[in-house]
Amino acid sequence: MEHGHGTHGAHHAHAGHAGHSEPTAHEGHTAGRHENPHAAHQAHTAAPDHSAHAGHHPAATWKMAATATLHCLTGCAIGEVLGLVIGTALGWSTLPTMVLAIALAFVFGYALTIRGVMKAGVAFGAALSVAFAADTLSITVMEITDNAVLLAVPGAMHAGLTDVLFWGSLSFAFAVAFVVTTPVNKWLIGRGKGHAVVHAYHGGH
Repeated sequence: MEHGHGTHGAHHAHAGHAGHSEPTAHEGHTAGRHENPHAAHQAHTAAPDHSAHAGHHPAATWKMAATATLHCLTGCAIGEVLGLVIGTALGWSTLPTMVLAIALAFVFGYALTIRGVMKAGVAFGAALSVAFAADTLSITVMEITDNAVLLAVPGAMHAGLTDVLFWGSLSFAFAVAFVVTTPVNKWLIGRGKGHAVVHAYHGGH
């Protein structure tokens, strides 16, 4: 009797030891379920999602592009008309008149942007850099276009200040330049360049 009781106790002791020595399949699955959220959290922390930062450039609409082009055209028109008036009044030939007109177009084009950016509290040096980045390509395309139109109109560059041909051809040249330059500005804004740079300082442009 004592031998059987000892065997029965040993059997229970062995069964109890076996029950705690190895986790069951259910326990292993449960432990894995508790560990996975922590591992996922570590993976998310180690590799943050940057998708929210993608496509942060402003949406390039035709309205924005037209506004930016009109801004450039205003400065260019002031400078170019002044240059043409000075060259014509002084009796200069076509080449020096055009050079002066183009130079003043850039000066006044940049000046309008600098003025707007400085209103936002930006120093002159920084505003000048913004103007170069925002307007250089736009003004260049605009000047090439409208001067090419003026050269293509017979007698336009030799017309007097009181001649309808002078003002009519100039107005037509500006209109063509506006149409040609607007898509350029749309392309620049869509890539965070051009007048998108101005938007970071002064949303009014």
